[in-house]
Amino acid sequence: MHDNTDLTLARIDRFLAEWIAPALHRERHPLEVSSWTVPDEPVPFDQARAATYTPHPVGTPWGAPWSTVWFHVTGDVPTDWPLPGTRVELDVDLGFIAQQPGFQAEGAAWTPDGVLVKGISPRNSWVPIADTSAPIDLYLEGAANPDVPGNQWTKPTVLGDKATSGADPIYRLRHVDVVLVDTEVAGLVADATALRGLVHTLPTTSPRRAEVVRALEVMCDVVDPDDVPGTATAGREALAAALAAPAVASAHKVHAVGHAHIDSAWLWPVRETVRKVSRTVANVLALMDEDPDVTFAFSSAQQFAWIEQYYPELFERLRARVAEGRVLPVGGMWVESDTNMVGSEALVRQFVQGKRFFIEQLGFEPTNVWLPDSFGYTGSFPQVAALAGSPDFLTQKLSWNDTNRIPHHTFWWEGIDGTRVFTHFPPVDTYNSDLTGPELARASDQFAEKGAANTSLVPFGYGDGGGGPTREMVAAAHRTADLEGSPTVALSTPQGFFDAARAEYAENAPTWVGELYLEYHRGTYTSQSRTKRGNRRSEHLLREAELWAATAAVRTGAAYPYEDLERAWRTTLLQQFHDILPGSSIAWVHREAERNYAALAADVEALISASLLSLTSGEGGAAGDGGGELVLNASPFARGGVAGLGAGPPSRRRRPPARPTRAAGCWRTRGCGSPSTAAVS
Repeated sequence: MHDNTDLTLARIDRFLAEWIAPALHRERHPLEVSSWTVPDEPVPFDQARAATYTPHPVGTPWGAPWSTVWFHVTGDVPTDWPLPGTRVELDVDLGFIAQQPGFQAEGAAWTPDGVLVKGISPRNSWVPIADTSAPIDLYLEGAANPDVPGNQWTKPTVLGDKATSGADPIYRLRHVDVVLVDTEVAGLVADATALRGLVHTLPTTSPRRAEVVRALEVMCDVVDPDDVPGTATAGREALAAALAAPAVASAHKVHAVGHAHIDSAWLWPVRETVRKVSRTVANVLALMDEDPDVTFAFSSAQQFAWIEQYYPELFERLRARVAEGRVLPVGGMWVESDTNMVGSEALVRQFVQGKRFFIEQLGFEPTNVWLPDSFGYTGSFPQVAALAGSPDFLTQKLSWNDTNRIPHHTFWWEGIDGTRVFTHFPPVDTYNSDLTGPELARASDQFAEKGAANTSLVPFGYGDGGGGPTREMVAAAHRTADLEGSPTVALSTPQGFFDAARAEYAENAPTWVGELYLEYHRGTYTSQSRTKRGNRRSEHLLREAELWAATAAVRTGAAYPYEDLERAWRTTLLQQFHDILPGSSIAWVHREAERNYAALAADVEALISASLLSLTSGEGGAAGDGGGELVLNASPFARGGVAGLGAGPPSRRRRPPARPTRAAGCWRTRGCGSPSTAAVS
């Protein structure tokens, strides 16, 4: 028999791309679009709704870099829609760059009464229509975020700051249509895509591969290209037997967890991250409305807090899904921070602030650490994680090592004090999987613990503005749940994975001792010195502020500035994010960080001065009613004749304070650990 497999596969690929996929939308009707360009920074929905809109025909350019344009979309669903076997939704193309799911324009769809319905991104561009009998009336918030690197990661760019990025529009509105989606064609696309992906992974001599190729070939024969909707069922029947063949007993077991890694700043400023998070969460909730099996792992208390602050209605819907057990807070930290440059106290505070928020606001305590993208991990981290009540650890970034590969995927990580945490390093080598056949095969092929264990976690979903998990990914998970030639795939949770992995392997897992070093991004630790200096100064000031505020509260009854200190700590913790503190973000991010550090220093210095004034004057003060000079030593070591963490008269042999400054009635020197000097008259 002649082998014409290559020609057959070329036919299958062309048939899928040129005939079946385009038939997904039976019909489409354009809607009326008008727009309003926000003069400067983004505005809340209420302000946008009250603006004056002008017609914006499809094909019209929009959006200077970093600008926001609101589109008002109106129209009607055709009276004979929906038809049997169809659904009605909105399909939006803001002018997307086709080759990537994020790092470009994004949108958000709002109802006139201020409900954020769904995010809009290149591979997640649908918006549900709740009532097909009512007129369509939606507002689309278009964010003209530029493609900053432009596939040139090592070259300077003017797009890293709004001040230099230009004023010309960079996108062109392609379409805003109400579409009639054929659900049977959608099923056929998912069936064929899953099997075509499987073909990529099987040996060319495999009988299973020949069987799948033959089934796809028959599908092409029975589907009429001139009537795909009418023959889609026949096509699915041709694929049914190939899809029904069960996986072998030894197949690798994948726990697929919906996820969207959203950097809290990187190629965009923090203010844009707030919107990226809201759009992604809206997408996830809309997907959960469609499929009861979808779960979503969501890290960083800071990102939950942004939703609570800026999108309260969305936060209540999110809270309900957390209570249901379908949105899973993970990580337990305030942000996915750097772990090498932060001070030990700050690393602890990442967990204290993060877990407190999750427990108090959501009634949920994460028990794992979720740091897929940080730039290596200090050897002291297992002790901090374990003491924080997080015995399980997940990372992915170490797959980027350029010389020495980490030899394990599931193992015990032992810190410098002997504390161990159960660690998983997903062999799929990505935290943005789309659950394709080649990715699932990579998870199975690369898993290092074969023979002793057989389970791994795959985080799936587009991150950084790509919108998270998609319908197509969930459809792929369902079709590979038990499929011959593929790992088995279960839509799962992080805890579900760790429980299964521990039961399978914990007793015999190998141990890695000490630092988990990333052989990549090394230059970040010597870049953006002002950001790094601001972080260390903030850590020192906050320690000193808490010392003197607590002392003043105990000794004099002064009010403890809890809210002010917590606000300052949260600013510091946010800016320890792994693309801010290491120095890998755009110019806008680092200029903003420097401004934040300067403002924080002024605020915390004022708190220190107020505490010192309380301690050194008035009834109960350390100086009593006497005059003279008093030195307060914030260092744990004796300085200038004054005991550590104590107060006393200045030593005669002590040098005068270096450049003292006047603040709220107190004299004090600059620099952590230096004695603070109060002038008492």
